[in-house]
Amino acid sequence: MSRLKDLYSNEIKDAMVKKFGYKNVMEIPKLEKIVINMGVGEARDNAKVLDAAVKDLETIAGQKAVVTRAKKSVANFKLREGMPIGCKVTLRGDKMYEFTDRLVNLALPRVRDFRGVNPNAFDGRGNYALGIKEQIIFPEIEYDKVDKVRGMDVIFVTTAKTDEEARELLTLFGMPFKK
Repeated sequence: MSRLKDLYSNEIKDAMVKKFGYKNVMEIPKLEKIVINMGVGEARDNAKVLDAAVKDLETIAGQKAVVTRAKKSVANFKLREGMPIGCKVTLRGDKMYEFTDRLVNLALPRVRDFRGVNPNAFDGRGNYALGIKEQIIFPEIEYDKVDKVRGMDVIFVTTAKTDEEARELLTLFGMPFKK
C-alpha cells in the first residue's frame, strides 16, 4: 500500500474535518480517479507515432492505455470520425495514489523553472486539470529512447463539492500550488 494512501486514511481526513467541520465521515472529499490523456494529432498521418505515445503513457501510468478516436469529422483538420487521435489511462485505487506520489515528489520538481502548478485550474466542481509539456520529466521514461517530446493532461477527479475543498485536499497530498 502506498504512503499517500496511508496518509489519506488518517492525517488528511483529520485536517479536512478540522478545516471544513464535516459532521459525517462520508462528506470528507477524496480522490476518486486520475485520468491521463495524451492527444496525438500527428497520428492521422503516421500510425507509429500513436504506438510510441501509447507505450510512453503505459510506462508512466503502469497500466494499459486506451486509444481514443475522433467523435466527429472535421475537414479543416483532415480528420474523419473514428480515426485514432490519442490515448488515455484512468487510474484508481493504489495505482492512483502511487502515481500522485511520483508526480508530486519526482516528476514536477524535474520541470525546468518550476514555480508551482496553477492554482486556478479547477473546474468549479472540485476537479483539477494539470497540463504537462513533456513526458521526459517522469523518471521511467528513458531520454534516449524518446522519438518526440509530447505533452499530456492529468485530471484529478475528486468527490469535493467546491474548488476550495479540492484545493485543500490536493495541497494535503503535497501538490505544489503557486503562491
